[in-house]
Amino acid sequence: MATLKNVRIAFLGAGNMAEAMIAGLLREGLTQADHIRITDLVPERRDFMAQTYQVGIAESNTQAVASSDVVILAVKPQGMGELLAEVQTAAAHQPLFISIAAGITVSFLEKTLPAQARVIRCMPNTPALIGAGMTAICAGHAATAQDLILAENILAATGQVVRVEEAQMDAVTAVSGSGPAYAFYLMEAMIDAAERMGLDPELARTLVKQTVSGAAALAHAPDAADPSELRQRVTSKGGTTAAAIAAMDAENVRDHLITAILAAQERARELAAELER
Repeated sequence: MATLKNVRIAFLGAGNMAEAMIAGLLREGLTQADHIRITDLVPERRDFMAQTYQVGIAESNTQAVASSDVVILAVKPQGMGELLAEVQTAAAHQPLFISIAAGITVSFLEKTLPAQARVIRCMPNTPALIGAGMTAICAGHAATAQDLILAENILAATGQVVRVEEAQMDAVTAVSGSGPAYAFYLMEAMIDAAERMGLDPELARTLVKQTVSGAAALAHAPDAADPSELRQRVTSKGGTTAAAIAAMDAENVRDHLITAILAAQERARELAAELER
């Protein structure tokens, strides 16, 4: 992974995802703390980030943008329009803007920022907090090949990065952006079942967390088989796993899960449309 030597980075918003990126960049030695500036509405959050990571605190959003080569837009989607309007005049030097806000489209960024603004839209997920994230990125019209590489280098500090077309972003949001919640939902159900069968709650959580973690690691192993084949290998005819799968099939669990993910995609589309108004 290439270093970001002499690249000045501003984070507008210093929430959990911004912290994950900063921690990853410093942990991987990709940049130095004195090359990072942050802003945040909450003074205590700014102080925490400065004390924990030794990054600088910018006097304002405009000062952060004016003094940076890359600007990470890490505020909530509802506040993005106001933020972009605020920093327009500070972006005359054309820094690269990287948005990690859900639902904020390339067109929204480009029409709100100065003409020919270089923008990258991203969809990360929460495992980025431990360096195991999955982030999809797509480029705006003025972004260059080098901009994409730079964005990949920054985001790779939190996990894996893939390039997609923007038309795929709502599907990405539904699958990987919201995906960790589906896994946690399954884990909740497994823990509940374990407790109903008389297992101690702490033991139930240990069994479930390690089982899910191990299954994911097995699916991720070099030369691993497809998940459907891995499932079939566990499902012996007439065995306990076969009984569980048969019960789930009888309840159309797979179809319900697909319906849920499609609902997440539709909601992502709705949120994007609402923000464009």
